[in-house]
Amino acid sequence: MSEFYYGGQAVIEGVMMRGQRRVAVAVRNPEGEIVVHEEPLPERIYRSAWSRMPFLRGLVLLWDALVLGTKALMWSADVAMGEEETQGFSGPVAWGTLALSLALGIALFFLLPTGVAHLSESWLGLSKYTSAMLEGVFRLILFIAYLVIIARSEEIKRVFMYHGAEHKTINAYEAGEIMTPENVAKYSTRHTRCGTSFLLFVVLISIILFIPLQFDIWWLRLISRLFLIPVVAGISYEVLRLSTRYQQNPLMKLVISPGLAMQRLTTREPTLDMLEVAIQALAPVVAADGLTLPGVEDERVEMGSPHPELAPSA
Repeated sequence: MSEFYYGGQAVIEGVMMRGQRRVAVAVRNPEGEIVVHEEPLPERIYRSAWSRMPFLRGLVLLWDALVLGTKALMWSADVAMGEEETQGFSGPVAWGTLALSLALGIALFFLLPTGVAHLSESWLGLSKYTSAMLEGVFRLILFIAYLVIIARSEEIKRVFMYHGAEHKTINAYEAGEIMTPENVAKYSTRHTRCGTSFLLFVVLISIILFIPLQFDIWWLRLISRLFLIPVVAGISYEVLRLSTRYQQNPLMKLVISPGLAMQRLTTREPTLDMLEVAIQALAPVVAADGLTLPGVEDERVEMGSPHPELAPSA
């Protein structure tokens, strides 16, 4: 069985952590209590044979970001606002929100760069291969500009602080640290398996894969990009795993350095109370795998029914 890596993401006033069997979200409510929701992950997605196969297992990461992460964000927003009964992620409005976000993301990071590259061939007389490079560079600029712009929001700055708390907690756990906020605070806010690094790999690898797909008809170019998203994600995830396993290798250090540098945009130094939340999010998913977090005291508050469904039923 391949080595499992714990991870998660920042949410509104909290952190989501995913293990092999369960997902947990810890959020600090307006009263200062840490509210935790946890539930099992669907086996058909997370414990199937294909989810452990190289290149296919990267699709699980996409599911985490698009579905599991969105559900956790919506639940955390309810708790952070002091809602006594959270509605979770269900109904046409919630799924409509996910569909709209996905459509906007595809339009901004795939349709727009592809359109600009296609027009550049006729307007500027660029070759197809030159326009392919322009498409990739433009997509990279859009990605960085997007991060810079949203980082100016005070609300997003707090999310990025919780992102730093998530990284510090995972780094401390992987180092075998006694998991207290004071101990965890000593660790880095950057991590080789960060979603920011993953997205950067997606952008860079897409440049290489899209070069031979410079069709004269623009919509064929777009379709080719959309169909290759799972392929690009699968390759990017494998690179991400290799970067973690061989991060001390001099060549690999060069490969991962741009992603680590970009994490300066998406992480901030967290407070001790944020680290406490991140630790409480990690504890139940580690416990579900038969492990423990040394030094952790259970200070969480379980939400009463109805629980939101953070993951779809198996």
